[in-house]
Amino acid sequence: MSRIIDYGNLMHRAMRGLIQDVLNDVAENGLPGDHHFFITFDTMHPDVEIADWLSDRYPDEMTVVMQHWFDNLDVTNEGFSVTLNFGDSPEPLYIPYDAIRTFVDPSVEFGLRFETQDDDEDSDEAPETDTAPELETKDDDGPAQIVSLDSFRK
Repeated sequence: MSRIIDYGNLMHRAMRGLIQDVLNDVAENGLPGDHHFFITFDTMHPDVEIADWLSDRYPDEMTVVMQHWFDNLDVTNEGFSVTLNFGDSPEPLYIPYDAIRTFVDPSVEFGLRFETQDDDEDSDEAPETDTAPELETKDDDGPAQIVSLDSFRK
């Protein structure tokens, strides 16, 4: 078998590193200006830590907002923990980067999306990556665009 460059996994690592860098900056300096985040994650990921009532209410995925109030933001190499307010009930969460499906900062129309590919059990080929990352950017002269990295694969 010949060696290949696994661009999908390299992009995942880079995109998750970007999220880590952004969250580290927020943990140290707070949210600047109008910046805020919508973070959607897989609640069934084995390393996600959320209250039982939240996982019962959101059995597949959940979107949290980091904007006006959040506390105890702690960023590590594997994920981050934060306390968020759910209807006047502060709840601690731990979200590993691998569980994140989307990370969006609507104040600057920036977003990352990690799309899960369905595994074909009948295929003899191993999947190239678990997810196909996408990058959403805003062009100064036009609307936001999402570029799927799958469009560059054969």
